[in-house]
Amino acid sequence: MSQQVRLQDHVYERIRANKHDDESFSEAVERLIGGRSLRDLRGVFDEDEVAEMREAVDAADERDREEAREVAERFE
Repeated sequence: MSQQVRLQDHVYERIRANKHDDESFSEAVERLIGGRSLRDLRGVFDEDEVAEMREAVDAADERDREEAREVAERFE
């Protein structure tokens, strides 16, 4: 099935500029937008799992900041 979409001229031109000679516009759009969206993960994890992941990311960020501070201090 085929659908029509309306694109602003600058969006159309970006797709055209990035389209390979051997692919259709549909194929180009599919390639350019990539695979799955983060929205596809909605509902996969429960609130506890999400909280645990956020804590792990926050802890890793803090370790990275501390390591960067230590390296910066060595060069002062």
